[in-house]
Amino acid sequence: MTKTIDIIKAKTQLPKLLSLALKGNEVIITEGKKPLAKIIPVLPSKKTRVAGLNRGKIWTSNDFDEPLPRRFWTRAL
Repeated sequence: MTKTIDIIKAKTQLPKLLSLALKGNEVIITEGKKPLAKIIPVLPSKKTRVAGLNRGKIWTSNDFDEPLPRRFWTRAL
């Protein structure tokens, strides 16, 4: 089920909206007729992470934790 609610009403009904999401529903928050955000349940990951699975495929430079050079902070974008 999908519930659509205006942001003004959503401010006062957040616990109810979260409860709906936790039950598997989708909640769309709107401003007028414009959708702004969606509240959906967070499902736990079914995959187990394995340490060392990508060993040798990723590297870090020797200066990884050194401070960035001054030009990095002062360069105009």
